[in-house]
Amino acid sequence: MRSASTLDRGQIARYAIGSLGTGGFATLPGLVLVYYLTDSLGVTALAAGAIVTAAKVWDVLIDPVIGGLSDRSYARTGTRRWFMVVGGIGLPLAFVLTFAVPASFSPLSAGLWVLVAFVLAATCFSLFQVPYIALPAELTDDYRERTRLLTWRVVVLTLAILLFGAGGPELRGMFPDDPLRGYLVMAIIAGAVLGVGMLISATVAPRRPALPVVPGATIGTHYHDGIRVLRQSQPFRALLLTFMLQGLATGLMLAAAQFVARWVLHDEGAVTPLFVALIAPALLMAPVWKLIADRTGKERAFRLASLVFLLAALVLLVMVWLPGWWILAPVALAGATYAGMQTLPMAMLPDVIAHDRSTSEGGNRSGVFSGVWTAGETTGMALGATVLSIVLALTGYVESTAGVAVEQPAAAVAGIAVAFSALPAVLMVLSLVTLSRYRLREHDIVGTSA
Repeated sequence: MRSASTLDRGQIARYAIGSLGTGGFATLPGLVLVYYLTDSLGVTALAAGAIVTAAKVWDVLIDPVIGGLSDRSYARTGTRRWFMVVGGIGLPLAFVLTFAVPASFSPLSAGLWVLVAFVLAATCFSLFQVPYIALPAELTDDYRERTRLLTWRVVVLTLAILLFGAGGPELRGMFPDDPLRGYLVMAIIAGAVLGVGMLISATVAPRRPALPVVPGATIGTHYHDGIRVLRQSQPFRALLLTFMLQGLATGLMLAAAQFVARWVLHDEGAVTPLFVALIAPALLMAPVWKLIADRTGKERAFRLASLVFLLAALVLLVMVWLPGWWILAPVALAGATYAGMQTLPMAMLPDVIAHDRSTSEGGNRSGVFSGVWTAGETTGMALGATVLSIVLALTGYVESTAGVAVEQPAAAVAGIAVAFSALPAVLMVLSLVTLSRYRLREHDIVGTSA
């Protein structure tokens, strides 16, 4: 007999498909946007990093506000669906605009165009992502059912990374004589897939009876609520900081992948096999990490995945002295662990929310938690591109416009390799320290929700 907390296949499928939008938007701009700015639009590396970072800073600033507004909307209307629908419609349009810079624009004008369009895209993404992250704690009260739900979400997430990470550059590469047109075609097709996934997923948002809404909430109130959940929930602080550090590590590797393909492997198309090496093991391992978590606990499985990822990053450091296609093997090892590094913390977050709901007097603060979480996740991923741009600038990377061939100094190539290996390894070590401070276990969740 199906319990009230058991999710049916349709609910799991509709929730998971939302990761076509979240995974696609996190992957494709992180992979190609800095490269698009530096090597097609002639924007300097530091300026390109500043553009991406500025958009992400805006995202971080609005996420707690959207989280608070989402909670109020949930109380007033009984659902978070409408926020998700608006984001699902607006993001594809803004995404296309980001890669629709007219060829006649100067680097300054092109940079400003991308900044405005990408800020708009980031806003629409937050409107969807924040309530989307809040849903697992509201879809089921079961500790292990949340792991099942998030496992399938990560399966779709890894498929999205493969689809956008490998397919996006392939679409762009269909126009070798006109890179700007290639980027635009890529954005149109990718934007359509983003929108479809997000709008389908919005239909899974549950409807509940409306509740009284306390009047007078302001932007300051939403920020105060975000600070309060950080102060009151020690498990949330530990989990969020761990996820941010790991997001920075993976974001740095993602942003550097295109540069590794061109300047370390000397093949711009090598970014496709790099992503296949990352994603194929992740697809196979996502259910395995669920089994490990069921046997050992989510936090222990998360620690194991992080340790193996650290090992893979350390092996990749050898590419500084010995570049070659052998790097696909440690990338595949990282991919096998990446599935766990996504599934497990995302399954632990609704546990934290449920624990807070049972032990505090704050009521349902799912939107506040997810808003702060999304802000932290965005910060980590955004800083990846920022750190890469700083490394490129410090090592003398030479930017160029479309169709212009350049040679990179040896220091710049070495910097790219270090950004893909050693720096992520250091960040993983720090994340293991913060993860050791997460002490919420299954009996804590089951005990408080009984």
